[in-house]
Amino acid sequence: MNTKSEKIRSNGYGERLKEITAVLHKHAITRGVSPEKLRMILEDLGPTYIKLGQIMSLRSDILPKRYCDELMKLCSDVAPMPFDQVVDVIQDAFGCPWQEEFQSIEEKPLGSASIAQVHRAVMKSGEQVVIKVQRKGIYRTMARDIGLMHKVVRLLPPVSIKEMVDLDLVLDELWKVTQEEMNFLTEAANMEEFHRKNRDVAFVDTPVLYREYTTPHVLVMEYIDGFSIDDKEQLKKNGYDLNEVGSKLIDNFIKQVMVDGFFHADPHPGNLRVRDGKIVWIDMGMMGRLSEHDREEISRAIQGIALNDIGMIQDAVLALGEFRGKPDQSKLFEDIRNLMAKYGAEDLGNIDIAEIMQDLMEVMKENKITMPHGLTMLARGLTHIEGVLADISPEINMMEIASARVRSQMFEDMDWKKELKSGGKTLYRSFRKAIDIPTLLADILQGHMKGQTRVNLDLHAGDDLSNLLRRVTRNIVMGLWVMALLISSSIICTTDMKPKFLGIPALGAFGYFIAVIIVFYVFIKHILSKRHQR
Repeated sequence: MNTKSEKIRSNGYGERLKEITAVLHKHAITRGVSPEKLRMILEDLGPTYIKLGQIMSLRSDILPKRYCDELMKLCSDVAPMPFDQVVDVIQDAFGCPWQEEFQSIEEKPLGSASIAQVHRAVMKSGEQVVIKVQRKGIYRTMARDIGLMHKVVRLLPPVSIKEMVDLDLVLDELWKVTQEEMNFLTEAANMEEFHRKNRDVAFVDTPVLYREYTTPHVLVMEYIDGFSIDDKEQLKKNGYDLNEVGSKLIDNFIKQVMVDGFFHADPHPGNLRVRDGKIVWIDMGMMGRLSEHDREEISRAIQGIALNDIGMIQDAVLALGEFRGKPDQSKLFEDIRNLMAKYGAEDLGNIDIAEIMQDLMEVMKENKITMPHGLTMLARGLTHIEGVLADISPEINMMEIASARVRSQMFEDMDWKKELKSGGKTLYRSFRKAIDIPTLLADILQGHMKGQTRVNLDLHAGDDLSNLLRRVTRNIVMGLWVMALLISSSIICTTDMKPKFLGIPALGAFGYFIAVIIVFYVFIKHILSKRHQR
């Protein structure tokens, strides 16, 4: 027992658990967890939990939308780690004093977040660079905190966020994403892939990566000056057309999503700069991926929205996600129809693509459809892009650009020989089947004349109707039991059967007793079901 306690103390679990317990007690977690309360708890728990909250905000397929919206308000700016710790991390990564590789490193960081901080530096060759340095011991700290969060989940009351989502699944996803973000070699690979896919785009650039100086804990890249994309005053002063910047930003983002299937998932203004007439994308730690199948179905959904075709959207949704349980296609169709009623009367140029994407994902969530992770990353990316666009060029609409890109891409990528061959086969099969129609109609009429026609109906009831029918059937059966018991017990009570209880046959009294118990059971069950519906 003592050994176990010492082990807990040595891992730092004991002290940290006390801190977590104090914060949870302060916010009265046993009374439930609202979105605002969850955000405040994470802020009080410190940088590690703020980072986890930011990653959780990506998972709109797991968490309710109001929780994701609230968690996106979390600010990642934290106190920087001391410069001597920065030096320790760099020297551990390079295996030599930093002076052997750099002329100078500025002690004051350009920015400091929960996982890493960035310092400006000068290489021995005189090149201006930035060094991204991982916080010392952050991996161990986050592993410990996520382990503790798994323990805390078991203490949550049933009536809370816990009943809406599998929190253990959320924590496992968080740890997976966090591990990827803490490995700077992954970010370096993302930078190389992004540059490779966008090198032919004249107005897009990425920082030069110094691969030979990059390790799992240290990342060295070119220093990007220029202007922040939301610095409208400086952009205008230097001759930039904000509408042109906005159009090119959207066009490139749609290209990343629909053509490359590899896109920046965190395109807030801090990660977008304008330099020498080019939009520079920085910080590739959080990237999204979409398979070719996903991109095709997203294109089909956009076409369905543009054409107000509910069936096309439904087919795309069914192809994109996986049902958790038995699908109710009639409910899904109704939900999509309600969604289109909201946007159907809108002009294409007035539709907010980020909003409609969030609403569509809510429909998928309501119908218990699991979405690919890339789609949830896309929803976050669209929200950020819409925010940037609304600031610098509010008259530009992303939906129009996306639709134009999808249409042009459809014609560019179309294999006309394949399409003609497929169309010819379909036409031939339709012609062959059309020849059989008169014969089939004759058979149907002949069978009807002989009284041999059968119609098979496959009726589907919704969950509410099924539950209602189940309750009605149960109550009818219970009522028949009570009636049978009362009649049989009354008949027995007219006889002189022994033994007797309170002057009447005991068997009759027992029948009355069972009937009363059944009535009480039905009454209590009815009261409880009413409360549950509220």
